[in-house]
Amino acid sequence: MQKKIALINDVTGFGRCSIAVMAPIVSAMKIQAVTVPTAILSTHTQFPIFYFDDYTPKMRDYIQTYKDLDLQFDAISTGFLGSEEQVDIVIDFIKYFKNEKNFVIVDPVMGDYGKLYPTYTASMCSKMKELVKYANIITPNLTELCTLLDLPYPEHTVTVNELRQMCMALAEQGPEHIVVTGIHFNKTQIANFIYNKDEDFQMVMVDRIGGDRSGTGDVIAAVIAGMYMNGHSVYESVKKAASYVSKCISYCVENNVPENWGLCFEMYMKDLTDE
Repeated sequence: MQKKIALINDVTGFGRCSIAVMAPIVSAMKIQAVTVPTAILSTHTQFPIFYFDDYTPKMRDYIQTYKDLDLQFDAISTGFLGSEEQVDIVIDFIKYFKNEKNFVIVDPVMGDYGKLYPTYTASMCSKMKELVKYANIITPNLTELCTLLDLPYPEHTVTVNELRQMCMALAEQGPEHIVVTGIHFNKTQIANFIYNKDEDFQMVMVDRIGGDRSGTGDVIAAVIAGMYMNGHSVYESVKKAASYVSKCISYCVENNVPENWGLCFEMYMKDLTDE
């Protein structure tokens, strides 16, 4: 039977992020995408204007349909969550649909470059720590990793040993696999640090191309989830995600695509169809 993944994230019309990129990517990997919207936006919040509809009051009724239909998911993916209530709803969703055969991948979209997003108060950060306990795979950047561990953001270039120690501490809270994304080790390369519980670490390095682009984390999470669902290891999944994103970014840079327009992931979806 065809596999299904629940995508818990916002739906944005223009800007290539969240469910708008995740659903087509996993679909290209022959996986059925089942959306659970947290908000509806015309464009994402890095545009000067956008329409925003908070879907929190509707989420429980929306999800109840899936419960009544007795749907089964092979994976559950969570992205940006805008409130403590949304985190509670997602935890309830996971408790209901999680079983021994499926897995949960959490992208804790909390901040970057040592700064948290405005919605992430101390209480919201505490709530996200509760969600982490239910994750099999988690894909934080360095800011999010430090926040989840109540550690200060390092002012120096983080070392491999520091990353390993932090991941070991986070793994004690629940996640078996931790992928620390977008680590700037030097001016020319970006690293993705992979920690598998009770195993040695692995790293995937890619060339640093251009600036940061909206939705990149969503693309990475979607490719990792799809690859892992299709039987690949976490390392193989991260390697595929990194190479795919690099190719998309190169295209964007060569064609002068504005950074807040996201990744032109559509140009290379054929690269995912055989996975």
